[in-house]
Amino acid sequence: MTGTATGLRIGVFGGTFDPIHLGHIEVAESVRDALGLDRMLLVVAHQPWQKAGQPVTPPEDRYAMVAAALADRHGLEASRIELDRGGPSYTIDTVRHLREVDPDCEVVVIVGADVAASLDTWHDHKALQGLVTLAVVDRPGSLPADPPTGWQFVRVPVRPVDVSSTDLRSRLLAGEPVGDVLPDAVIRCATERGLYAAGR
Repeated sequence: MTGTATGLRIGVFGGTFDPIHLGHIEVAESVRDALGLDRMLLVVAHQPWQKAGQPVTPPEDRYAMVAAALADRHGLEASRIELDRGGPSYTIDTVRHLREVDPDCEVVVIVGADVAASLDTWHDHKALQGLVTLAVVDRPGSLPADPPTGWQFVRVPVRPVDVSSTDLRSRLLAGEPVGDVLPDAVIRCATERGLYAAGR
């Protein structure tokens, strides 16, 4: 994987980030460092199509938490691309946008091994397959899996942080401590916005 003379090598780590936690940050920093990326974007989904019908915290609140979490993390950027575009969030649309801005860029999309085998269910996956390289990271409790045939990918070892956003929301609702896996800035942001409070 080599960059072009003028294009940047851009990592795209998309997610609901409801809320963002230290596991997300560990993945983003590990992939950025391992692959020598110029930029690492944590792209906040506007309408995550995989979670249609499920309750999701409003996108501006989720973006605010990501921005707070990354404020002191050099080389990681909170991205509003999908919020500003509106509608369902599809990775192919985000990649096309990045390549319109910089036709020579190389885009690396970060995916967990738990979803790698199902990439052919993604929107317009054939087009996406020809535009990106995948960085496949293992998640705690999931077996390593390769993407379907035709995808260009590399595996990136990441120190496991066994936490999920679903578990964090439950802990926050129960008033349990979360400082071990949730950045202080995110806790402050969530508190200020009244997120994850009982009855919300």
